[in-house]
Amino acid sequence: MGPLVVAHVVIPEAELRWTAVRASGPGGQNVNKVASKIDLRFDFEHSSALSDELKARLRVSAAARLDAEGRLQVTSQLTRNQPDNLEDARQKLAEIVRAVTVTPKKRRKTKPSRAKKAARVAEKRVHAQKKQTRARVSVD
Repeated sequence: MGPLVVAHVVIPEAELRWTAVRASGPGGQNVNKVASKIDLRFDFEHSSALSDELKARLRVSAAARLDAEGRLQVTSQLTRNQPDNLEDARQKLAEIVRAVTVTPKKRRKTKPSRAKKAARVAEKRVHAQKKQTRARVSVD
């Protein structure tokens, strides 16, 4: 297979562990004989390919995909072919890592301008006047 290259990150093949298991779903008699589902695990905490910043982002964004040992788990049973499922699982892992390589933009606090505040108050005044004209008229 070779190393997994994502953006500027190269994950060595030795850091990826995968096992083949029997897939669920349709397949007739064949489903009980063939282990075509792929369970790919990546121990990113001990990986030399990722920086500490990427590891922290991955820990937060992929928290639901972590197993009991803290490894990132990706499964694929898209096809009935084991090599195709392995490639699909590798692509899913690449997409997860690619998502955390993008640095999120910092949020800058802003305040509404004086004109915006004045426009809001004027709009409130117009709305209140409209409601006042709908009130019942007392006959005295």
